Amino acid sequence: MKQAPKRVLLFVVDQWRGDTLGVLGHPQVRTPHLDRLIANGVTFRRHYCQATPCAPARASLLTGMYMMNHRVVRNGIPLDARHTNVALEARKAGYSPAIFGYTSSTPDPRGRAPADPALREQHGNMPGFDEIAPGLPIAATYMAYAKSKGYAIPAEPHDFWLPVEGYPGADRRGPTWAPARFRSEHSDNAFLVDEAIKYLRVREDRPWFVHVAPMRPHPPFIAPEPFHDMYSAAEAPRPVRRASKDEERAQHPLTAFLIDTTPQLEYWRTGRGLASDVGEADVRQARATYYGMISELDAHLGRLIDYLKASGQYDSTLIVFTCDHGEQLGDHYLFGKQGYFDATFHIPLVVCAPEREADGTRGSIVDDFTESVDVMPTILDWLGADVPPACDGQSLLPYCHGRGPQHPRTEVHFEFDFRDVVTQEPQRALGLRMEQCNFAAIRDRRHKYVHFPSLPPVFFDLEQDPDEFRNVADDPSYGSRVREYAQKLLSWRLEHHERTLTIMQASPDGLVVRHEPRR
Repeated sequence: MKQAPKRVLLFVVDQWRGDTLGVLGHPQVRTPHLDRLIANGVTFRRHYCQATPCAPARASLLTGMYMMNHRVVRNGIPLDARHTNVALEARKAGYSPAIFGYTSSTPDPRGRAPADPALREQHGNMPGFDEIAPGLPIAATYMAYAKSKGYAIPAEPHDFWLPVEGYPGADRRGPTWAPARFRSEHSDNAFLVDEAIKYLRVREDRPWFVHVAPMRPHPPFIAPEPFHDMYSAAEAPRPVRRASKDEERAQHPLTAFLIDTTPQLEYWRTGRGLASDVGEADVRQARATYYGMISELDAHLGRLIDYLKASGQYDSTLIVFTCDHGEQLGDHYLFGKQGYFDATFHIPLVVCAPEREADGTRGSIVDDFTESVDVMPTILDWLGADVPPACDGQSLLPYCHGRGPQHPRTEVHFEFDFRDVVTQEPQRALGLRMEQCNFAAIRDRRHKYVHFPSLPPVFFDLEQDPDEFRNVADDPSYGSRVREYAQKLLSWRLEHHERTLTIMQASPDGLVVRHEPRR
């Protein structure tokens, strides 16, 4: 019997919190289609991204490199052309990876004219991907689709996500409750899944690599009917935050800066003022709306999985479901994906391997720590392709085969760069140079240490303070632990310098290359 070709579906959502899965104990959100995938795969409970926002996070996910190595530190920072990625490596194995969505990449400007439109773009796609339905929802491809369905396209494309005007009851339910002006079957999620299915219908007898990257549940927080009213705001979990903004501000200068500057307008199109001024009732409604967005996205994920099953391709497809980064959702008076709190970096990961060797692990949950840099080597391992030396991650396929990796992670690492090259607002507010606007963090089951080059450090005792309220970096009783974790963080950085050429050395017998695993 002819063996089915190997296929890969990499489904990467945007801004989905790692705790927002029913299988991990979330009390409210419902994702029946993702749950089916979870029941057939392996879920990684302690999975963390390496950086935020979108461009740094996706650069780590797709290159398998820590931010300190790929150096895409903010949205719009170019990706050095010398770095490879999962698409380029898959091409070496004979695949033509297709993208439906975006990788939030800006190309290397060297060799390009200053007027090149690509240098105005913060959310383009990495080299190696065939762009089938590229771009953010405001891109021309989706706007043209929406117009073809009879929707008016506003002069400001972001206003396409304004709520239905005068919707009954909206004045009593908070700024995120009223539904979107488009129907779910015409949403940007629907569009990308429709395009992916059309692409696959003429490739059912061939190997393929498809990367679907919808923008949701990224803001603006708005959902079409009936998802906008699917969840009760009163039953949504309360935000994790102190009694006042001033108490939160006092924890660290970066937190104070974010509380004092993050606008509501980034999260809903009718927003006015600061996101930190939103009261608890409206935060809970934003959470309920966010869960509705997740359920709407889940419905379209389900259509794609159903197609794969009906066409006989599901049983030969490695499916990886994950996210770029998390979302604060009002925790610590913050919205978005900035700062050092877990809600920003803890994200979902589900790996569903189709081979029989994985049958004994289906529906299992892994408690070891894993990182976004592990996704690229996992996919390449499945394809039988070589993992490039610069990759900082390790394949997670052994977990699907019931044995785990030789060196499971006992901690995770992540970074955040808060410079703004254009406005310079963080630099002015905090009195820092650009290269001082960053931190690196190490987090295990007991503690989290966050190191800044020119701001005070942060240290949390997570066993005593799981909500990350009390920074004990200056507490003398924690002095030895703070030093221990600072040393561990420094050792991690020293062990993970970029090494594309450092594994090579000239000798009388020629060039010697010695590729050792990172761990």
